[in-house]
Amino acid sequence: MMTYLAIAVGGAIGALSRYALMELIATHTDSRLPWGTLLVNIFGALLIGILYVIISEKLLLSEAARALLIVGFLGAFTTFSTFSLDTLLLIQQGWWLQAVGYMLASVLVCVLATWLGMALARLLT
Repeated sequence: MMTYLAIAVGGAIGALSRYALMELIATHTDSRLPWGTLLVNIFGALLIGILYVIISEKLLLSEAARALLIVGFLGAFTTFSTFSLDTLLLIQQGWWLQAVGYMLASVLVCVLATWLGMALARLLT
């Protein structure tokens, strides 16, 4: 039961953090491109790389703490469904080049960010 509660708490914090960050990004960008989703997902990918190393290689956390951070917080903070919707909306608007660029940037940069997060965590811990 404690793990479920931890996931719920982490999820609430992650969802609120994503909303706040996406709103902040929206007020500072003047574009129809989905910069908020892209930047949130890149940051989340970096964080999961860092947390994975810290949790699995350096610091033994309880199941509830791991669930709060990985499943709850990062699961709610990052958003594959919004990425999918953003991509489809770009395609429906006829912005094929932007849609392909967005898809490539999302996947490649997020994988690179996860790798960078893992490398940073190993270097700094």
